Amino acid sequence: MAKVIMIQGTMSGAGKSLLVAGLCRIFRQDGYRVAPFKSQNMALNSYITKEGLEMGRAQVMQAEAAGIEPLVCMNPILLKPTSHTGSQVIVNGEVRGNLSARDYFAHKTELIPEIKAAFRKLETYADIIVIEGAGSPAEINLKQDDIVNMGMAKIADAPVLLVGDIDRGGVFAQLIGTVMLLEPEEQDRIKGLIVNKFRGDKKILDPGITMLEERAGKPVLGVVPYADVDIEDEDSLASSLEETHIQAEIDVAVIRFPRISNFTDMQALSMERDVSVRYVTKPSELGEPDVILLPGTKNTIQDLLWLRESGLEAKITRLAKKGTIVFGICGGYQMLGESLMDPLQTESALGSVRGMGLLPVTTVFEEEKQLENRAYRIGMLEGNFVSLSNKKIAGYEIHMGRTEVAGKTTTPIYPFVSDSAGTVLGYTAGTVAGSYIHGIFDEIAFREAFIELLYARKRKTRGESEHLTLQEYREQQFDKLAQVLRESLDMEKIYEILGLIKQG
Repeated sequence: MAKVIMIQGTMSGAGKSLLVAGLCRIFRQDGYRVAPFKSQNMALNSYITKEGLEMGRAQVMQAEAAGIEPLVCMNPILLKPTSHTGSQVIVNGEVRGNLSARDYFAHKTELIPEIKAAFRKLETYADIIVIEGAGSPAEINLKQDDIVNMGMAKIADAPVLLVGDIDRGGVFAQLIGTVMLLEPEEQDRIKGLIVNKFRGDKKILDPGITMLEERAGKPVLGVVPYADVDIEDEDSLASSLEETHIQAEIDVAVIRFPRISNFTDMQALSMERDVSVRYVTKPSELGEPDVILLPGTKNTIQDLLWLRESGLEAKITRLAKKGTIVFGICGGYQMLGESLMDPLQTESALGSVRGMGLLPVTTVFEEEKQLENRAYRIGMLEGNFVSLSNKKIAGYEIHMGRTEVAGKTTTPIYPFVSDSAGTVLGYTAGTVAGSYIHGIFDEIAFREAFIELLYARKRKTRGESEHLTLQEYREQQFDKLAQVLRESLDMEKIYEILGLIKQG
């Protein structure tokens, strides 16, 4: 049986995901087979495994930190919000349907056998499993029939480390209040407290730590500094979405849709020192960037209407006509076309809407979601994107639409991306390009060719780059995070809680 430890937080955004990733990397460095687990994740960032199953990207990131292949049993339930009160429910990588929050909470205990089966399967792969909770275990309106915090800890018989976020203030009240709101048997599961995201001189904090341990009756196992690491974080809490300033030679403006999904597609660009990735929500913020990126979205039609109503569509269209490169991914690609038709009302009751008209293609939404993870290749292009021709790319598809050329067109249009079977999954026309492939910038040859194309359009020559692959960059960041945690956490005590002896 695998040894188990669980990270719970006092709130969403306390840093659970990164702490789990960091511990996974430490245990891997120390010679253990380790795997992450989260019974229920709510996120718009998802990933398709090699088996064509959908799971939350946070557990993919944690699996990378652990040095293992992402498996859907690491995240048996994924909720993808479709509105303020409803979500698409994905169980073991497959869509079960859309449910309102009320209906989901009424039936979620029916999924406990699925959670148990996934966890038992994961135990066969690992020496140590690091479980992540969600939100707070002390949400008294949600505690009944909990399956992701103390309910999951009970299923796995896991000791718990409780994390508080000092950066947002009130960390002592967070931690003490959370412990006090738990039942006695739940309090007993908490074996230590962690203060996360600290800035400043730790000595100033020491009197508070002493009082915290006395009031909560739990040892503080570490004060983790605010770590300067570039690792994917959860959904809209990710600090990258708040970046609005131009800080480098190449200016990439990403449209921040209300329902933005898989914004992790931009990480490969943002890791380049000469590329500035910033997020835009209104016309006055757009300026005249080198490229406008329209990312994925959970609801293409509704976010297209938002783009139209905000005035951003008109501004983007004007810039495209002046020669600015506009690049769409998945839902962003669908928006670029002439029209979006939804006969089955998969996304909207509107039936069909006019697209932005920047690509001579049409999209028809279908009931079945396309889930693929495979190799793709850029076609032989002409015009503005010719330098990208025949580049190999890696990535995956998550979409419910089929996009085709809109009949006869006078606009020169070229197949942009195809899979190994020759299926076209994107087109280019003029300075506009779109593709269904998430992770399109991850492959170094394509990413560097794209950046060099942007330099050439500015009549500038790019200097030396680090030529790091995204995987190499991520490995650096995971090692950096692990070092921060080793220096700030009582790892000997954590190994003791696990029932293991600290290595080294």
